[in-house]
Amino acid sequence: MATVDSNLDRCAILMMSLGEDGAAEVFKYMTAREVQMIGSAMANLKQVTRADVDGVLEEFRQEADQFMAVTLGSDEYIRSVLTKALGTDRAAGLIEDILEAGESGNGIDALNWLEPNSVAELINDEHPQIIATILVHLERMQASSVLALLNERLRNDVMLRIATFGGVQPAALHELTDVLNGMLSGQGAKRSKMGGVRTAAEILNFMNTSEEEAVVASLRELDSDLAQRIVDEMFVFENLVDVEDSAIQLILKEIETTSLTIALKAAPEELRDKFYRNMSNRAAEMLRDDLEAQGPVRMSKVEEEQKNIVMIARKLAETGQITLGGPGNDEYV
Repeated sequence: MATVDSNLDRCAILMMSLGEDGAAEVFKYMTAREVQMIGSAMANLKQVTRADVDGVLEEFRQEADQFMAVTLGSDEYIRSVLTKALGTDRAAGLIEDILEAGESGNGIDALNWLEPNSVAELINDEHPQIIATILVHLERMQASSVLALLNERLRNDVMLRIATFGGVQPAALHELTDVLNGMLSGQGAKRSKMGGVRTAAEILNFMNTSEEEAVVASLRELDSDLAQRIVDEMFVFENLVDVEDSAIQLILKEIETTSLTIALKAAPEELRDKFYRNMSNRAAEMLRDDLEAQGPVRMSKVEEEQKNIVMIARKLAETGQITLGGPGNDEYV
């Protein structure tokens, strides 16, 4: 299947094979970011053959057959599998999220489906602690986009509160949820991990460089130790030079060549070499030629593609497929 070169393409073909009603029903169970990524892949599909479709459907059938043989409703089964796969510490929070997903949902996840400017307008006049509480429950990219739309003073205040966030009383979260349910449409949402240094770092990873640097500089003035802890938790494009070659190979399967070419435009030679040696000789030579032939590219575009690749790497890390590490870190998953 020559035209199907990534898992994202396979997802797109499968969704298009379901028909409008079927695809719409499946999309209801995805995050806003997942819908965006798969939707873009669907729009970019070109010349998909019947053989491609048949191949994707057959793969799906085989995987579905395997899943149907497993007792998926068992809490103990879920605990056992995740603990074996991820280890006790990493699995604990994920198990809690999964097992609590069946409880009554809340309307916070509805904010993930709104345009960031709409969310910013909705929460802009709230107390910074309320804003921080809302943002730590959103998907990281959405939270970052909303944060970027707040004025600089409020943005820095909210980020400080996110980084020092120790949780929220269930009654308070329930009250906030009720308010959002009334303001929006009462859509359900799963609970997500609370804030803290890692949450702050993940949100900053999705901001553009100038905003990211401004927030970090402000945090350094308020609490230099906290700011440094956040920076230490951040994983940026240049850190890919420190990950295992096997991880780079998996990342390469998930990204488009055009995206990588732009991302490597301003990358150090050491990082370029990292990608070259994890590609076939022919692919590496073509990438070198593309980089040499590439004209001027806006730095904002380069940063955007780099952040997209980092996001893909983080997704792979979150599912346990790769480990992201950097100086001073044994593990970043």
